[in-house]
Amino acid sequence: MLSERSIIEVLSAALATGGDFAEIFAEDTSATFISMINGKVEEGVSGRDYGVGIRIFQGTRSVYAYTNDLSLENLKRVAKEAAAALPGSSPVETLVLERCTVPNAHVVRIKPDQVPQLRKVEVMREAHAGALSCGPLISQVTVNYVDRDQKVLVATSEGLLTEDRRVRTRLAVQAVATKGGEKQSGFYGPGRHMGFEMFELIDPRRAGERAGRIAVTMINADYAPSGRYPVVIHNEFGGVIFHEACGHGLEATSVAKGTSVFAGKIGQQVASELVTAIDDGSIPNAWGSQNIDDEGTPTRRNVLIENGILKGYMVDKLNGRRMGMEPTGNARRQSYRFSPTSRMTNTFIDAGRSTVDDIIRSTEKGLFAKSMGGGSVNPATGEFNFAVMEGYLIENGEITKPVRGATLIGRGSEILKKIDMVADNLARGQGMCGSISGSIPADVGQPTIRVSEITVGGRKGDN
Repeated sequence: MLSERSIIEVLSAALATGGDFAEIFAEDTSATFISMINGKVEEGVSGRDYGVGIRIFQGTRSVYAYTNDLSLENLKRVAKEAAAALPGSSPVETLVLERCTVPNAHVVRIKPDQVPQLRKVEVMREAHAGALSCGPLISQVTVNYVDRDQKVLVATSEGLLTEDRRVRTRLAVQAVATKGGEKQSGFYGPGRHMGFEMFELIDPRRAGERAGRIAVTMINADYAPSGRYPVVIHNEFGGVIFHEACGHGLEATSVAKGTSVFAGKIGQQVASELVTAIDDGSIPNAWGSQNIDDEGTPTRRNVLIENGILKGYMVDKLNGRRMGMEPTGNARRQSYRFSPTSRMTNTFIDAGRSTVDDIIRSTEKGLFAKSMGGGSVNPATGEFNFAVMEGYLIENGEITKPVRGATLIGRGSEILKKIDMVADNLARGQGMCGSISGSIPADVGQPTIRVSEITVGGRKGDN
């Protein structure tokens, strides 16, 4: 995207007024988005986005600028204007770049631009048909398809020059069931760091059936009882609670500011001894994976919590300076328009030794949260409330009738300590995570777990 000579000239311009570190992030991205409602294509957009972001450090101060004019003259001008925000003076040493090639762990066989748009629409129609097959109560089906091919280059004044290519594909299905003037929805959105070969692993019709089944089950369900009682949270996207209520608190973005409940607690017990939590951006072809992060650091497996003990944080370069810690491969950004910061990749609670049957049988009375929906979190305190998209009562050690309208309410740091059973069925689900560096793909996950007691908001309090 940029020649080495141009990179060196721009980095030198960025350091001209006294910065001690400069970075170039160049991006060239092609993407396709198709939306279908009730079997009819409503929107289809394909486009290309490219540009360069320039970041400069002076100690723990930073400045960021970006442009989509990649001419050398403009890039040097932008670098100089950004540098002027960090006044000072120091001699600029001769920069030498050393190209670093990181092995590709995410093989892509069928690149998105090799697939006709009509074939992508056919996949969406299969998902639509799957949702409709769940019965006459299905009143609306929305299917979204997205693919993205992102090429990035990272170069720094420390001599690093590296590149990466990220190809991602996702299918998202939302089904709405209607009965007696009421509506309930079901959602399923599988995605991978893959090309179109993803659909050799994921059956689009079954994806639609899953969304439709949830909607129909919940429209026929009674309302969940409110109160405090045990909750069994199923695997896969159930991990969204850990992601939101605890994961963000383990990012250096909040830890460095002292606004995280986990700040200063490395080596302390912050969770049940049954809990080991991991962030791993190197998992082959996982939705949140990359070969390198957006600062050029290779991604890796980071153990955040081990047997309940806090072991580390997710750290980017700038916050690492503030904390005296090395980067962990977690610096991420939506595009060149955003300055990177520490973000999750594929974050999950690791598998335990119990079985799902063990957990259900040992729960006399409680709620089985099979599928989680949306929610809100206060990052500073970890206080959250999450909707249960698909829930069932547990009575006398058995899963019985479906219930709707349940909301889980609590504080992440407290819930971690109340996990008293962890199953062996680890699975991950896909989502988009928003923060100060934009919206990025992230996996969430866990095995089935039991929280000994949690506040459940519902329609009645007769549990």
